[in-house]
Amino acid sequence: MQPRKTDLARTALQAHRAPLDMRQRRLLILCDGQRTIADLTGLLGQEAPAMVIQLVQAGYLSTGKVTAAPAPSPTTGAEPTAVPAAPEPVAAPATPVERRRSLVAARIYVLGILEMQRHPQAAALFRDLQQARAEEEVLQRLQSALQLLPGLTSEGYCQRVRQRLLEALPLEHCDAFAEVA
Repeated sequence: MQPRKTDLARTALQAHRAPLDMRQRRLLILCDGQRTIADLTGLLGQEAPAMVIQLVQAGYLSTGKVTAAPAPSPTTGAEPTAVPAAPEPVAAPATPVERRRSLVAARIYVLGILEMQRHPQAAALFRDLQQARAEEEVLQRLQSALQLLPGLTSEGYCQRVRQRLLEALPLEHCDAFAEVA
């Protein structure tokens, strides 16, 4: 299944007034009709399938899984083309393991994590990280965020954030973050 945005979703993304949280907005942005549920789960985590179901029920996403298949059925050449297209997305999740690493991606990820925390220290660190321009300053703020999170959230959540941050950071910076617990 490859969910795609409906007109309601496009309007909600443009208006910024829809009753959607940040994770739902990210999911809507990523649902382009090309990504499968497995792809979305790899990008957003294990809660992605449940969020897709919620957004389909709310009318923000459409699945279009059965309607598109019967139309090319009379043409025998279209069926074999559709069948190999399904295994390709299944093979694709093996490649996202080696995602493109960048300091910008790591920064955006941590900004999102800090934004979800309802704590004044997290809000202050969010502003500091947002305003940081020099590479060393950004790295320092990222380390501060990793040190702040255990006081605000559970240990398991902190470990997942740390692991995902290490996946996004350029390799030359990972050693400095491996020491931060």
